[in-house]
Order: sequence, then structure tokens, then C-alpha cells
Amino acid sequence: MKYSYKEMPESMKGTYGDFSKNFGFSWKEFVMTVPSPLFLVTTYKSNGKPNACMQSWANFTSANHGNGFYALLGSVNKAGHLYASLKEKKVAVINFMSAACHAACMDTIHHNDFDADEITFSGLTAVPAKWIDAPMVEECFMNLECKYLWEKEIVDGDDHVVICLEVIGAHIDENHLADKTGDNGLLYNLHYPMNPEHVEKTGHDYAGVIVKKIDVAEY
Repeated sequence: MKYSYKEMPESMKGTYGDFSKNFGFSWKEFVMTVPSPLFLVTTYKSNGKPNACMQSWANFTSANHGNGFYALLGSVNKAGHLYASLKEKKVAVINFMSAACHAACMDTIHHNDFDADEITFSGLTAVPAKWIDAPMVEECFMNLECKYLWEKEIVDGDDHVVICLEVIGAHIDENHLADKTGDNGLLYNLHYPMNPEHVEKTGHDYAGVIVKKIDVAEY
């Protein structure tokens, strides 16, 4: 038997899956719960200070007959530092973290003043990228240097855009060369999964979960 959902179930009204639309999330994201890789995008702001932005909702794909590898960032806020930096600098680094430095990467959210070095203030180490003018995070086990290609609104007039970055090259920690998906490898973002047939109205505002293999940790 399969349940069908086109409109938000009555059972979800009053839950985080309902009022999260105020933050730009659809209730369908909580019901369908499709995971996305979690990473930190770093750039230089116009004042030269490092910018760091936690991102998910992304896809990575090859194109151009195998001559290019690309990152599609599915939801970049046009009012944020990341968007402004990408439009000005046309480059960025995608940094993949392990669970060991996840908390520090998440802490960049709380140090996002324009005059702040968002990487250093969060206890991380900023080092210059090799091929582009952007900082990368030393503690992250894989860093992808990228250049901006294009952007598009999913819906005309939206305040978020899809941005395509071309991956120029990568830096991978020697301990992750053979396995980037093991216990100390890639993390995935999955918005708080909700069973629409058995919703528990706990009153808690769940922003999401980190999924690592079969282990789940709330943040």
C-alpha cells in the first residue's frame, strides 16, 4: 500500500514542517526526506575577509562530454554574503567536513558579520586556495576549488537561486584518498524526517539532522 500526498496533511499543521515555510522550506522536504551532501562554501568578501556559508541542497555532476565536473548549489540566498562574493569574485571553495569538525563549521553561522573573518572566528584555519582567489578550510578533509559559471531562479522573482560552479581541482587528505564515505567521511543533511501518518507534535523546532551512515545526530 502506498500513501499519496499532494497537499500538506492535516496532521502536520502546527508542526515545524508547517511553519518552516516562513524560512523558505516546503513541507514536502520533511515528508520526502531526500538527503544532500553537507559542506562549507568559502569565499573572500569585498573587504578581503573570509566568508563561510554552510550549504546543502546540492548536486555534483559531470558534463561537457566528460571534460568538466560541476557543482549545482540548489539554494543560495541573494541577500547573503556568499551570493555577493560569488558575483564579485566569481570563485569559491567547497569544503567537505568530517564529523570531527562539523561543530566548528556550523559555528560559522554565528560569526557572519561583514567585518568578521568567519573561518578563524569559528576556530578553523583559513589557507589560500592554490588555483583561485579564495580561502579554504584546512581542517576539512576535501576542498574543491571552483569557478562561477551561471545562476538561475527556480521560480521567477524568488529570493534564492541555483548556482552552477565548475570544479577546477581538488585537495584530498591522504587518509581519505581511498574512502571518502566511511565513518570519518562525508556528512549528509536531511531535514527532520516526519511520518505524516503519525506526527509527534513535540513542540521542538527541529532545523534538521545530520545523517552519517546509519547514525543520526540532531543539531
